[in-house]
Amino acid sequence: MRFVLILLTLLGLCCSISTAQAGSVIKRVKARNVVRCGSVERAGLATEAESGGWSGLNVDICHAIAAAVLGSADRIEYHKYETPKDFDAVRNQQDDVYFLTGSEIYEQKLAGKLVPGPTVFVESHAVMVASNLAAHHVSDLAGDSICFMIGSSVERSLTAYFGALHKNWFRRAFSEDGEMIDTYNVQNCHAIADEITTLANIRLDQGVNRLSSRILPEPLMTFPVIAATGTADAQWSAIVAWTVHTLIDAERPETQWYAGGVEAMPISASELGLDQKWQSRVLASVGNYGDIFDRHLGKGSPLKLERGLNANYFHRGLLLSPFRE
Repeated sequence: MRFVLILLTLLGLCCSISTAQAGSVIKRVKARNVVRCGSVERAGLATEAESGGWSGLNVDICHAIAAAVLGSADRIEYHKYETPKDFDAVRNQQDDVYFLTGSEIYEQKLAGKLVPGPTVFVESHAVMVASNLAAHHVSDLAGDSICFMIGSSVERSLTAYFGALHKNWFRRAFSEDGEMIDTYNVQNCHAIADEITTLANIRLDQGVNRLSSRILPEPLMTFPVIAATGTADAQWSAIVAWTVHTLIDAERPETQWYAGGVEAMPISASELGLDQKWQSRVLASVGNYGDIFDRHLGKGSPLKLERGLNANYFHRGLLLSPFRE
């Protein structure tokens, strides 16, 4: 009987510890005074400099979360997920915010570890051609050669696209991205297909022939990059989600029908552990979503991507967050 009582006591203690840990992400973040974020490396979203620093849209959203919770946008660490082992940071809840796609979640079997949060970027598979090529749409490339990375989901998108048109295309598959880019730059294939952020980055490397390129307007497929959090702490998931929504809503102009800017959706929620000025502090630190996009992906960046699908819904894009109707 004494043994049973000791066992029950230990089980109760373990449950208490587990419960305490379940709602403790914000406490952990404040104790270490750093927000830890991570993702795969993508041009314009998360890029590591040679010095070791990180920049990009995902990184600035991490800065925004730090500004909201810690009062300083500088208090972040950013980690790269490149190998299956790197994703242990997600499985073991070592980081606080994870910027992931559906395929990354599926392939790494992470669905049971994550709360899927708001979309931070709409990525797409696209095709790029030389500026002087006659093709203006992907369908114009029927019968032409297109470079792509073998085994990638881009190959599936190309196959589906031309299959729907009942047209053929010539496959040029590569296992090394450097070899693929070199082949395209000397025009040994008519076009190159990849994620649009990757293509925008490839466009900067014009090769020995100084090739000028343009990305064709229609996407082969679109998919979201989301800000995910661990399943253990709903309070932390809410903080991350409301921070992203604040950035998106703040871009909306004020009209006679609805408020704009920070007043589009004021969040005063002391139960989240945020003070009254957290939204203003976030916007003062990183700007609104449009500012972040322009800085890392748009007209103010080397990539020079159009807003397109990443425009606010009220500007005919796909980004839509809760607001005061």
